[in-house]
Amino acid sequence: MATKQILRAQLRSFPANGHSAYLPQVRKIVLEYCQNLPSSTNARTFISNDLQRVAWQNPHVEFVVKQRNGHEPIARGFYVNGRDKVIPLQEFEVNGVEKKVQLLLDSSGAKIKQLKRGRIVESTTEAARGIWSGLHVDTPFKI
Repeated sequence: MATKQILRAQLRSFPANGHSAYLPQVRKIVLEYCQNLPSSTNARTFISNDLQRVAWQNPHVEFVVKQRNGHEPIARGFYVNGRDKVIPLQEFEVNGVEKKVQLLLDSSGAKIKQLKRGRIVESTTEAARGIWSGLHVDTPFKI
């Protein structure tokens, strides 16, 4: 009886989010600022003082700093699913800029869904007995 050879490439596991592993969804953050506009002062301060610390804490993310003269400062996050999110930074203090960068780091990049309209329950399987209603019983439900 012949034995089947197992190659090293076959012993690889494919990464997925679950109970034992977490894959961050953000892959790149671009900070754009103007050298001359006063609205970019706090963004420039964040870039010069705090960005290196944030980059060391998140080695899985590529940080890019761009100078855009004549434009307001923005932070743009690029995600694994191909989407991007843009946050303007002109009205924030230095710690507010850091919070917005952290928001981009924690975000999934998915489209924002409204929860209040429709209230539709999404499930991968149908309910075995359906949805219960007090109107579908012989005697009405009494409290």
